[in-house]
Amino acid sequence: MSNPFSSATAPGGASSFSIDVSEADFRETVLQRSMEVPVLVDCWAPWCAPCRNLKPILEKLAVEYEGRFVLAKLNTDEAPQISAALQIRSIPLVVLFVGGRPVDQFSGALPEGQVRAFLDKHLGPQVSEAEVLRQEAAQADPQTAEALLMDALSVEPDNLDVVGDLAERLIARDALDAASELLGSVPQASQNERLVALGKRMALARQRPEGNPLELSARIESNPKDFEARFGLAALHVHAGDFDAAFDQLLAVVLRDKGDWREKARVQLVEWFDICPDPEAVSRGRRYLGMYLN
Repeated sequence: MSNPFSSATAPGGASSFSIDVSEADFRETVLQRSMEVPVLVDCWAPWCAPCRNLKPILEKLAVEYEGRFVLAKLNTDEAPQISAALQIRSIPLVVLFVGGRPVDQFSGALPEGQVRAFLDKHLGPQVSEAEVLRQEAAQADPQTAEALLMDALSVEPDNLDVVGDLAERLIARDALDAASELLGSVPQASQNERLVALGKRMALARQRPEGNPLELSARIESNPKDFEARFGLAALHVHAGDFDAAFDQLLAVVLRDKGDWREKARVQLVEWFDICPDPEAVSRGRRYLGMYLN
C-alpha cells in the first residue's frame, strides 16, 4: 500500500471552500493543497448520524472563514486506505492538515463554539474587514489612511478603534469640526477612555494658545525660572502635538519651584498625561514627576 502522506511536490486542487475528496485525489486535494492553505478533512460516512450533525457546522465555518482553510469531506466507506493511514477508529473524525502533514484533530460532533476554538488555535482569530482596513491605514500616507478609515467605519460604524484612529488623524490636521462631529456621532464615546481623551485634546486644540515660541524660549534661556514663559511654551507644544516637549517645560517648573507654580504644573501635567497619545512620553513624564515630587 502506498503512503498517502508522502510529501507533495506542488500545490493544487479545488478552489472552493468546501469540497469532496476521495482516495484518488487525496494527495492533490489535501496534501498538496495544504502546502498553500490549511485543509480540514472531515471523515464521515452516510450511516453516521453525528456526522450529519457536524457537517453543516463545518460547511458554515468554511464559508465564514472565507478561504482561510479548505474543508475536504472524505467518505470513509469509500476510502479504506486513507482511513487506515489516519487510524480512524470512530467517526466523525476531523483532521487538520498544514504543510502536507496532519497537525491536529478532534473526534465527535463538537458544538460550533468548540470547532471555532479548534480552528482559531491554528489559524488565529478571524480578522474583520474593518480591522484589515485599519491595519492598512496604519501603514498608509495620511490622505489614504483617512480614506481607508472612512471605509472601515462604513463597514463597522460601532468599531471604536476605527473611530479613535480617524479622530486622531482629523485632530492632527486641525479638522476639529469633523473630529467633533465624528465623536458626537458615537453614543459610547463618553464610556470609552480613549475617545474621552480625544475629546479633551480636541477642546484643547480649539483654545489656540497665544505667544511666539522663539520669544518664549529666549525668555526661558534668560531666566530659567520664568514659569509663565514655560507654561506658555508648553501650551504651544501641546497645540502642535509635541507632548514630550510640553512635559519637559512643566517638569522644569516642578523641579525649580516649591510653591504655587509647582502645584499648578503638577495638575496640568496630570491632565495632559490623560490625553497624550504617546504612551512612552507619558511613562517618562510620570516617572520624572514622581522623582521631582519626592
